[in-house]
Amino acid sequence: LCLYRFPSNVLNKFVEFTVVSKIMRFFNFLLLTALLTIGCSQKPNKFSDPIILKIADLQDHRQTDSLILFLLDRNPTHRTEAALALASVQDSTASPQLGTMLLEDPIMEARKAAAFALGQTNGIASVNALIPALEDNDKTVVCEVLRALGKTIGKNDFPVLRNYKATDSLSQIGQALGLYHIGLRGLADSVCVVRQAEFLKPSYPYRARLAAAHFFNRVQKVEVDGVSNVLITSAKEDKNVFIRMASANALRKIDSAKAIGPILKILANEKDYRVRVNAVRVLGNFSSQRALNGLINSLNDQNESVGIAASEVLKPSAELKDLLLLNARAAKNWRIQSNLYKTVLAFSPSEELEKEIQQLYTASQNDYQKAALLNTLSASVNSFKFVENNLLGSGAFVIKSSAAQSLSTMNQGKSYLPTMQGEFTSAYKAAILQGDPGVIGIVASALKNPSLGYKEFIKDFTFLKEAKAKLSLPKDIEALQPLEEVIAYFEGTSEPAVLKNTFNHPINWALLKTIPIDQSVKIKTVKGDILLQLLVEEAPGSVANFIELVNKKYFNEKYFHRVVSNFVIQGGCNRGDGFGSEDFSIRSEFSMRLYKEGSVGMASAGKDTEGTQWFITHSPTPHLDGRYTIFAEVKKGMEVVHSIQVGDKILDIELVK
Repeated sequence: LCLYRFPSNVLNKFVEFTVVSKIMRFFNFLLLTALLTIGCSQKPNKFSDPIILKIADLQDHRQTDSLILFLLDRNPTHRTEAALALASVQDSTASPQLGTMLLEDPIMEARKAAAFALGQTNGIASVNALIPALEDNDKTVVCEVLRALGKTIGKNDFPVLRNYKATDSLSQIGQALGLYHIGLRGLADSVCVVRQAEFLKPSYPYRARLAAAHFFNRVQKVEVDGVSNVLITSAKEDKNVFIRMASANALRKIDSAKAIGPILKILANEKDYRVRVNAVRVLGNFSSQRALNGLINSLNDQNESVGIAASEVLKPSAELKDLLLLNARAAKNWRIQSNLYKTVLAFSPSEELEKEIQQLYTASQNDYQKAALLNTLSASVNSFKFVENNLLGSGAFVIKSSAAQSLSTMNQGKSYLPTMQGEFTSAYKAAILQGDPGVIGIVASALKNPSLGYKEFIKDFTFLKEAKAKLSLPKDIEALQPLEEVIAYFEGTSEPAVLKNTFNHPINWALLKTIPIDQSVKIKTVKGDILLQLLVEEAPGSVANFIELVNKKYFNEKYFHRVVSNFVIQGGCNRGDGFGSEDFSIRSEFSMRLYKEGSVGMASAGKDTEGTQWFITHSPTPHLDGRYTIFAEVKKGMEVVHSIQVGDKILDIELVK
């Protein structure tokens, strides 16, 4: 075949075809490469728009007057952005213009944003705009209006929300959320209970059922006996685990004779550990032998978070002493062990048991275990000197703050004797003069407790003012506020100064513009990796601050210092005890995004006090919605989040392209 001679015209056409094919393949390659490059490139965020950036900067500076002007902007995107910005500012002077926007703006997204902002801002002007907006022709807006009314409406207008006829799924969700917020504010009545029980039924949308379940979970002082069967059915049978866990927690409000059987069945049959965690917490409210047996069995649950929850709610009793002591000595988890020791010690203090606990403390190489054992010793005033020595002599922040809390608890315990007031005063004064902010905040709170009588006992309290002079805002706000309060208490001043961080840390816009909309970060821990999706467009200041800290390797080798079973894991503290902060604070940034499983929020000591600490939720936590900044969500690694315990280390956090 190779020797075959083609005719010249055929050969020329063949060569021509071959050349053209090669050229076409080359251009196809270039086109494919370009498409792949465009597809794989990181998308810029919305702050490339100078007007949106300006609005966000005004939000950061809390400049209400300038933001109000943008509510009149011809561009609906800019109007919407301004309304969302005012939801974080929460200045009631903006409510009239937000109300006009809610009732008159032709764009649904803008009206919805205005409703959210009004719900975030207290005042009659907000309510006056929200009530007529119930007639909006878009049910998405009505849903947000109903939720906003739950956060703002007063007792006189409350029937407007309670008696609203929700006939579509969005309105049902909105009314259930509104009644949930009404309940948190203490305004719920028997009609609310009946309506929320109806929303718990499986025929209603998931978000309505979830809001209703959390209504029964979190709202205090409501009578639920008439709907107990609905709660039990929801806790045992709802197809959604998040509704089962919230409904399970609500069973503590019904009669024990009716609740214990279903709770024990949940513990035996439920696969999700979070529902079992809530179930054992309910058992802690009951004193029957069946409930106690359920708690004892749960100490050895296959998931240690369930065992920890059980150990936290067990109450001391004579018949359980030996069994609890046996379980304490056999416990592999140090949190379970320390909790059980404390339960026994609180009921039956003995010098021998205290020495056993102190020996465990001395032998431990884990500061978090030591801190827990100091908390255990708070059950007996006989351990005062041991705890005091660690308060004044330890160099570990988590031990010092735990020792301070232990003394404060001991001071208020049943074994405390008034004859020891001088010893406690001496320890408190020495601890405050050491200048540790975490310790100062704890001790100041103890000293201002009227039942302890320190105002009459301490005549010279200049040491409190000396400590105050060494602290500064914004870094020490958690110590300064209780210190201001105790000084006012000793001076007889009725109203202590309310501290507030001033604006001190503007957003790094140069950095923020480089953050793509789909930026992720990987948290490497001793238990595995957690991948987060940052929400740069919803929380620009928090994301920029987080990335700055990541770039500085700030979080490396720090610990998860707080873990609450089926609530959160929390890290980012430079001290490792939750009292750490830096010499800056950032602004709170509230969006319409709701807390769900894997939401990442900024910890705070009040509005606009955020800094370096953050948390990840185990499950939906609607009581945090609109109150704590959400700046990221877990994209991968929730199994790692669920496995994290107190003292687990963050090895590294890195940006992921």
